Amino acid sequence: MGAGHDHGTQALHAGAKHRARLWWAAGMLAAFMVVEAAAALMTGSLALLSDAGHMFTDVLGIAMALAAITAAGRAGADSHRTFGLYRLEVLAALANAVLLTAVAGFVLVQAVRRFTDPPDVPAGSMLVVAIGGLIINLIAFALLRSGAKESINVRGAYLEVVGDLLGSAGVIVAAVIIGLTGWSYADPIVAVIVALMILPRTFALGRSAVRILVQAAPEHLDITAVRARLAAVPGVCDVHDLHVWTLTSGMDVASAHLSLEPAAELAAVLDTAREALHDEFDIEHATLQVEPVGSSGRCAPAGW
Repeated sequence: MGAGHDHGTQALHAGAKHRARLWWAAGMLAAFMVVEAAAALMTGSLALLSDAGHMFTDVLGIAMALAAITAAGRAGADSHRTFGLYRLEVLAALANAVLLTAVAGFVLVQAVRRFTDPPDVPAGSMLVVAIGGLIINLIAFALLRSGAKESINVRGAYLEVVGDLLGSAGVIVAAVIIGLTGWSYADPIVAVIVALMILPRTFALGRSAVRILVQAAPEHLDITAVRARLAAVPGVCDVHDLHVWTLTSGMDVASAHLSLEPAAELAAVLDTAREALHDEFDIEHATLQVEPVGSSGRCAPAGW
Protein backbone atom coordinates (compact mmCIF):
# COMPACT_ATOMS: atom_id res chain seq x y z
CA MET A 1 0.00 0.00 0.00
CA GLY A 2 2.99 2.33 0.08
CA ALA A 3 2.13 5.14 2.45
CA GLY A 4 -1.27 3.57 3.06
CA HIS A 5 -3.32 6.10 1.13
CA ASP A 6 -5.56 3.72 -0.81
CA HIS A 7 -8.76 5.66 -1.35
CA GLY A 8 -10.74 2.74 -2.73
CA THR A 9 -10.86 3.81 -6.37
CA GLN A 10 -11.88 0.33 -7.53
CA ALA A 11 -14.55 0.03 -4.85
CA LEU A 12 -15.96 3.46 -5.63
CA HIS A 13 -16.72 2.33 -9.17
CA ALA A 14 -18.53 -0.86 -8.11
CA GLY A 15 -21.73 0.44 -9.68
CA ALA A 16 -20.15 2.36 -12.58
CA LYS A 17 -18.43 -0.67 -14.06
CA HIS A 18 -21.85 -2.28 -14.61
CA ARG A 19 -23.25 0.77 -16.42
CA ALA A 20 -23.39 -0.96 -19.84
CA ARG A 21 -25.31 -3.92 -18.42
CA LEU A 22 -27.78 -1.54 -16.79
CA TRP A 23 -28.33 0.23 -20.13
CA TRP A 24 -28.94 -3.07 -21.94
CA ALA A 25 -31.39 -4.23 -19.27
CA ALA A 26 -33.25 -0.90 -19.30
CA GLY A 27 -33.52 -0.88 -23.10
CA MET A 28 -34.92 -4.39 -23.36
CA LEU A 29 -37.37 -3.91 -20.51
CA ALA A 30 -38.60 -0.56 -21.87
CA ALA A 31 -39.19 -2.04 -25.34
CA PHE A 32 -41.14 -5.02 -24.02
CA MET A 33 -43.07 -2.81 -21.60
CA VAL A 34 -44.54 -0.96 -24.60
CA VAL A 35 -45.42 -4.28 -26.26
CA GLU A 36 -47.05 -5.62 -23.10
CA ALA A 37 -49.02 -2.42 -22.48
CA ALA A 38 -50.30 -2.47 -26.07
CA ALA A 39 -51.31 -6.13 -25.74
CA ALA A 40 -53.10 -5.36 -22.47
CA LEU A 41 -55.12 -2.57 -24.08
CA MET A 42 -56.04 -4.73 -27.06
CA THR A 43 -57.11 -7.74 -24.98
CA GLY A 44 -58.53 -5.81 -22.04
CA SER A 45 -56.39 -7.88 -19.67
CA LEU A 46 -55.85 -6.20 -16.31
CA ALA A 47 -53.26 -8.82 -15.43
CA LEU A 48 -51.08 -7.87 -18.40
CA LEU A 49 -51.60 -4.17 -17.72
CA SER A 50 -50.51 -4.67 -14.11
CA ASP A 51 -47.45 -6.62 -15.26
CA ALA A 52 -46.62 -3.81 -17.70
CA GLY A 53 -46.87 -1.38 -14.80
CA HIS A 54 -44.53 -3.58 -12.79
CA MET A 55 -42.11 -3.60 -15.71
CA PHE A 56 -42.33 0.20 -15.81
CA THR A 57 -41.06 0.27 -12.22
CA ASP A 58 -38.13 -1.88 -13.38
CA VAL A 59 -37.23 0.66 -16.07
CA LEU A 60 -37.68 3.55 -13.64
CA GLY A 61 -35.57 1.81 -11.00
CA ILE A 62 -32.74 1.12 -13.44
CA ALA A 63 -32.96 4.71 -14.72
CA MET A 64 -32.54 5.97 -11.15
CA ALA A 65 -29.56 3.66 -10.69
CA LEU A 66 -27.93 4.97 -13.87
CA ALA A 67 -28.63 8.57 -12.90
CA ALA A 68 -27.04 8.03 -9.50
CA ILE A 69 -23.94 6.41 -11.01
CA THR A 70 -23.57 9.23 -13.56
CA ALA A 71 -24.01 11.97 -10.96
CA ALA A 72 -21.58 10.29 -8.57
CA GLY A 73 -18.96 10.04 -11.29
CA ARG A 74 -19.21 13.75 -12.14
CA ALA A 75 -19.21 15.15 -8.61
CA GLY A 76 -15.47 15.03 -7.93
CA ALA A 77 -14.78 18.56 -9.20
CA ASP A 78 -17.09 20.23 -6.67
CA SER A 79 -15.00 21.39 -3.71
CA HIS A 80 -18.09 21.50 -1.48
CA ARG A 81 -18.76 17.79 -1.97
CA THR A 82 -15.69 16.38 -0.32
CA PHE A 83 -17.10 12.84 -0.44
CA GLY A 84 -18.51 13.31 -3.93
CA LEU A 85 -22.06 12.13 -4.59
CA TYR A 86 -21.49 8.45 -3.94
CA ARG A 87 -24.38 8.38 -1.45
CA LEU A 88 -26.73 8.98 -4.39
CA GLU A 89 -26.31 5.29 -5.18
CA VAL A 90 -27.58 4.44 -1.71
CA LEU A 91 -30.47 6.89 -2.01
CA ALA A 92 -31.42 5.32 -5.34
CA ALA A 93 -31.43 1.89 -3.70
CA LEU A 94 -33.68 3.20 -0.92
CA ALA A 95 -36.01 4.76 -3.49
CA ASN A 96 -36.16 1.41 -5.29
CA ALA A 97 -37.10 -0.30 -2.03
CA VAL A 98 -39.92 2.20 -1.46
CA LEU A 99 -41.08 1.78 -5.06
CA LEU A 100 -41.09 -2.01 -4.78
CA THR A 101 -43.11 -1.81 -1.57
CA ALA A 102 -45.65 0.44 -3.28
CA VAL A 103 -45.95 -1.97 -6.22
CA ALA A 104 -46.41 -4.94 -3.90
CA GLY A 105 -49.10 -3.02 -2.00
CA PHE A 106 -50.87 -2.13 -5.25
CA VAL A 107 -50.84 -5.78 -6.32
CA LEU A 108 -52.31 -6.88 -2.99
CA VAL A 109 -55.09 -4.28 -3.18
CA GLN A 110 -55.97 -5.27 -6.74
CA ALA A 111 -55.92 -8.95 -5.76
CA VAL A 112 -58.42 -8.35 -2.95
CA ARG A 113 -60.73 -6.56 -5.38
CA ARG A 114 -60.53 -9.44 -7.84
CA PHE A 115 -61.60 -11.93 -5.19
CA THR A 116 -64.99 -10.22 -5.09
CA ASP A 117 -65.38 -9.87 -8.86
CA PRO A 118 -62.84 -11.89 -10.88
CA PRO A 119 -62.80 -10.66 -14.50
CA ASP A 120 -62.78 -12.86 -17.60
CA VAL A 121 -59.21 -13.05 -18.87
CA PRO A 122 -58.16 -14.21 -22.37
CA ALA A 123 -55.79 -16.96 -21.24
CA GLY A 124 -54.11 -17.55 -24.63
CA SER A 125 -52.99 -13.97 -25.23
CA MET A 126 -52.12 -13.61 -21.57
CA LEU A 127 -49.86 -16.69 -21.74
CA VAL A 128 -48.00 -15.65 -24.91
CA VAL A 129 -47.18 -12.16 -23.66
CA ALA A 130 -46.27 -13.40 -20.18
CA ILE A 131 -43.78 -15.90 -21.64
CA GLY A 132 -42.19 -13.07 -23.63
CA GLY A 133 -41.95 -11.01 -20.43
CA LEU A 134 -40.36 -13.92 -18.60
CA ILE A 135 -37.68 -14.31 -21.28
CA ILE A 136 -36.82 -10.60 -21.22
CA ASN A 137 -36.65 -10.61 -17.43
CA LEU A 138 -34.40 -13.67 -17.42
CA ILE A 139 -31.97 -11.87 -19.73
CA ALA A 140 -32.02 -8.76 -17.53
CA PHE A 141 -31.60 -10.97 -14.46
CA ALA A 142 -28.46 -12.51 -15.96
CA LEU A 143 -27.08 -9.08 -16.91
CA LEU A 144 -27.45 -7.59 -13.42
CA ARG A 145 -26.74 -10.60 -11.20
CA SER A 146 -22.98 -10.07 -10.84
CA GLY A 147 -23.33 -6.33 -10.22
CA ALA A 148 -25.91 -6.92 -7.48
CA LYS A 149 -23.19 -8.58 -5.39
CA GLU A 150 -20.94 -5.51 -5.56
CA SER A 151 -23.21 -2.45 -5.58
CA ILE A 152 -26.27 -1.74 -3.45
CA ASN A 153 -27.48 0.54 -6.23
CA VAL A 154 -27.30 -2.22 -8.87
CA ARG A 155 -28.85 -4.56 -6.29
CA GLY A 156 -31.90 -2.31 -6.15
CA ALA A 157 -32.34 -2.49 -9.93
CA TYR A 158 -31.69 -6.24 -9.81
CA LEU A 159 -34.42 -6.77 -7.22
CA GLU A 160 -36.81 -4.79 -9.40
CA VAL A 161 -36.13 -7.32 -12.17
CA VAL A 162 -36.47 -10.26 -9.76
CA GLY A 163 -39.85 -8.94 -8.68
CA ASP A 164 -41.05 -8.63 -12.26
CA LEU A 165 -39.60 -12.04 -13.15
CA LEU A 166 -41.72 -13.53 -10.38
CA GLY A 167 -44.67 -11.55 -11.66
CA SER A 168 -44.24 -12.90 -15.19
CA ALA A 169 -43.95 -16.45 -13.86
CA GLY A 170 -47.07 -15.91 -11.80
CA VAL A 171 -49.01 -14.63 -14.81
CA ILE A 172 -47.95 -17.74 -16.76
CA VAL A 173 -49.18 -20.02 -13.98
CA ALA A 174 -52.45 -18.13 -13.72
CA ALA A 175 -52.93 -18.19 -17.51
CA VAL A 176 -52.38 -21.95 -17.66
CA ILE A 177 -54.83 -22.58 -14.82
CA ILE A 178 -57.47 -20.30 -16.33
CA GLY A 179 -56.97 -21.82 -19.78
CA LEU A 180 -57.30 -25.39 -18.51
CA THR A 181 -60.01 -24.95 -15.89
CA GLY A 182 -61.60 -21.54 -16.42
CA TRP A 183 -61.03 -20.81 -12.72
CA SER A 184 -60.62 -17.01 -12.67
CA TYR A 185 -59.60 -16.90 -9.02
CA ALA A 186 -56.16 -18.20 -10.03
CA ASP A 187 -55.21 -14.67 -11.09
CA PRO A 188 -55.67 -12.90 -7.70
CA ILE A 189 -54.23 -15.86 -5.75
CA VAL A 190 -51.02 -15.84 -7.81
CA ALA A 191 -50.85 -12.04 -7.46
CA VAL A 192 -50.90 -12.30 -3.66
CA ILE A 193 -48.17 -14.98 -3.67
CA VAL A 194 -45.94 -12.86 -5.93
CA ALA A 195 -46.40 -9.74 -3.79
CA LEU A 196 -45.56 -11.63 -0.60
CA MET A 197 -42.40 -13.03 -2.23
CA ILE A 198 -41.25 -9.55 -3.23
CA LEU A 199 -41.62 -7.89 0.18
CA PRO A 200 -38.89 -9.72 2.19
CA ARG A 201 -36.23 -8.88 -0.43
CA THR A 202 -37.46 -5.31 -0.53
CA PHE A 203 -37.22 -4.89 3.24
CA ALA A 204 -33.68 -6.33 3.21
CA LEU A 205 -32.63 -3.81 0.56
CA GLY A 206 -34.21 -0.91 2.43
CA ARG A 207 -32.57 -1.98 5.68
CA SER A 208 -29.14 -2.12 4.03
CA ALA A 209 -29.61 1.35 2.55
CA VAL A 210 -30.78 2.85 5.85
CA ARG A 211 -27.81 1.33 7.71
CA ILE A 212 -25.46 3.12 5.32
CA LEU A 213 -27.34 6.42 5.52
CA VAL A 214 -27.28 6.48 9.34
CA GLN A 215 -23.56 5.59 9.20
CA ALA A 216 -23.91 2.43 11.24
CA ALA A 217 -20.84 0.21 11.32
CA PRO A 218 -20.85 -2.43 8.56
CA GLU A 219 -22.58 -5.61 9.70
CA HIS A 220 -19.73 -7.82 8.56
CA LEU A 221 -17.13 -6.02 10.68
CA ASP A 222 -16.33 -6.77 14.32
CA ILE A 223 -15.50 -3.31 15.69
CA THR A 224 -13.95 -4.82 18.82
CA ALA A 225 -11.58 -6.77 16.58
CA VAL A 226 -10.73 -3.62 14.61
CA ARG A 227 -9.93 -1.75 17.82
CA ALA A 228 -7.82 -4.62 19.14
CA ARG A 229 -5.86 -4.85 15.88
CA LEU A 230 -5.04 -1.14 15.92
CA ALA A 231 -4.02 -1.39 19.57
CA ALA A 232 -1.67 -4.25 18.63
CA VAL A 233 0.29 -2.09 16.17
CA PRO A 234 3.85 -1.63 17.56
CA GLY A 235 4.14 1.78 19.17
CA VAL A 236 0.39 2.23 19.87
CA CYS A 237 -0.67 2.23 23.52
CA ASP A 238 -4.29 3.39 23.19
CA VAL A 239 -7.06 3.60 20.57
CA HIS A 240 -10.00 5.94 21.01
CA ASP A 241 -12.66 7.74 18.96
CA LEU A 242 -12.82 4.82 16.54
CA HIS A 243 -15.55 5.13 13.91
CA VAL A 244 -16.20 2.80 10.99
CA TRP A 245 -18.93 3.33 8.41
CA THR A 246 -19.82 2.67 4.78
CA LEU A 247 -19.71 5.51 2.30
CA THR A 248 -21.18 3.52 -0.57
CA SER A 249 -21.16 -0.06 -1.80
CA GLY A 250 -17.70 -1.57 -1.45
CA MET A 251 -16.17 1.41 0.37
CA ASP A 252 -15.85 1.07 4.13
CA VAL A 253 -14.01 3.95 5.77
CA ALA A 254 -12.69 4.57 9.26
CA SER A 255 -11.29 7.24 11.53
CA ALA A 256 -9.47 6.80 14.82
CA HIS A 257 -7.12 8.47 17.29
CA LEU A 258 -3.98 6.56 18.23
CA SER A 259 -1.94 7.40 21.32
CA LEU A 260 1.72 6.59 20.72
CA GLU A 261 4.52 5.52 22.97
CA PRO A 262 7.39 8.04 23.24
CA ALA A 263 9.76 5.91 21.14
CA ALA A 264 7.23 5.11 18.40
CA GLU A 265 8.08 5.95 14.80
CA LEU A 266 5.20 7.94 13.32
CA ALA A 267 5.52 6.81 9.69
CA ALA A 268 5.90 3.14 10.63
CA VAL A 269 2.82 3.25 12.89
CA LEU A 270 0.65 4.88 10.22
CA ASP A 271 1.80 2.50 7.49
CA THR A 272 1.25 -0.58 9.64
CA ALA A 273 -2.15 0.58 10.90
CA ARG A 274 -3.48 1.41 7.44
CA GLU A 275 -2.17 -1.81 5.95
CA ALA A 276 -3.84 -3.81 8.73
CA LEU A 277 -7.16 -2.06 8.16
CA HIS A 278 -6.95 -2.59 4.42
CA ASP A 279 -5.66 -6.16 4.32
CA GLU A 280 -7.54 -7.65 7.27
CA PHE A 281 -10.81 -5.68 7.28
CA ASP A 282 -11.13 -4.37 3.69
CA ILE A 283 -11.35 -0.80 4.97
CA GLU A 284 -10.37 1.16 1.88
CA HIS A 285 -9.69 4.55 3.45
CA ALA A 286 -8.69 5.44 6.99
CA THR A 287 -8.05 8.80 8.61
CA LEU A 288 -5.77 8.28 11.62
CA GLN A 289 -4.79 10.97 14.11
CA VAL A 290 -1.75 10.24 16.25
CA GLU A 291 -1.09 11.74 19.67
CA PRO A 292 1.74 11.35 22.18
CA VAL A 293 0.77 9.68 25.44
CA GLY A 294 -0.37 12.24 27.96
CA SER A 295 -0.85 14.92 25.34
CA SER A 296 -2.97 17.81 26.58
CA GLY A 297 -4.50 17.94 23.13
CA ARG A 298 -6.15 14.54 23.57
CA CYS A 299 -9.78 14.95 22.66
CA ALA A 300 -12.66 14.41 25.02
CA PRO A 301 -15.02 11.51 24.23
CA ALA A 302 -17.40 12.35 21.42
CA GLY A 303 -21.10 12.58 22.07
CA TRP A 304 -22.10 9.80 19.69
